[in-house]
Amino acid sequence: MTMTTVIQRAVWAVFLWPYLLTCSLPLDCREDHGSFSRCPSISQEKLLDRVIQHAELIYRVSEESCSLFEEMFVPFPLQLQRNQAGYACITKTLPIPSSKSEIQQISDKWLLHSVLMLVQSWIEPLVYLQATLDRYDGAPDMLLNKTKWVSEKLISLEQGVVVLIKKMLNEGMTTTAYSEQGLLQFDGQPEMLESVMRDYTLLSCFKKDAHKMEILLKLLKCRQTDTYNCA
Repeated sequence: MTMTTVIQRAVWAVFLWPYLLTCSLPLDCREDHGSFSRCPSISQEKLLDRVIQHAELIYRVSEESCSLFEEMFVPFPLQLQRNQAGYACITKTLPIPSSKSEIQQISDKWLLHSVLMLVQSWIEPLVYLQATLDRYDGAPDMLLNKTKWVSEKLISLEQGVVVLIKKMLNEGMTTTAYSEQGLLQFDGQPEMLESVMRDYTLLSCFKKDAHKMEILLKLLKCRQTDTYNCA
C-alpha cells in the first residue's frame, strides 16, 4: 500500500464521519456474551468520562513512545535540525481551533467534531508508522508494542467520540469539508536518515495532537459542569 493510498483513506475517513455515526460502536460497551445491547443505556456523562480516560492514556503513551524513539534513533543534533527545519504536521490543514479565543467561541458539538477529525486523520498514518518501525534494526519491542497499542486505542476513541456526537445531535447530522491538499506528502522509499526524521515528525506531531484531543475533551467536560469558569 503506497502512502498516497494511506492518506487518501485517512482523508475520506474524515469526509465520511457522518456515516460512521450509524455504524460505529462506543468504547467498552460490549456485554460479556458479545452483544452490544448495553451501549444505548450509557449516559452521555459517563461516556464522556470514558472517552476522556482513553484520550489521557493515548497521550501518555504517545509521550513515552516519542521519548523512546528519540533515545534510540534521534541524536540531539537531529532533534535541533527538526525544530529548525520546521517540519509541518499532517493535520496542519485541518480546520481545528488552536487559539484560546477560537476554542472559547466554538460550540460543544464543534469541539467534539474537531476531536473526531484529529482522531480519524491519525488512524492510517499510525498504521503506516507501525510498518516502518518494524523495519528498523534494533527497534525495541516496547516501542513497537506502544505504537500498536496507541493505534488500537485510537480506534476505540473514535468509536466513543462518534457515539457522543450522535447523542448530542439526537440523531442529527452536520457536514464539514476541508481541503485535502498538502495533508501528507509521503512517496517512494526514503533514505534511512530521512525515514528517521519523518517517523520522528509523525510521533512528535501525534503527541501534540493527542494532547489537543485531551484538552478539547476536558474543556467539553468542564462546560457540562461549570459553564462560566471554563478556559
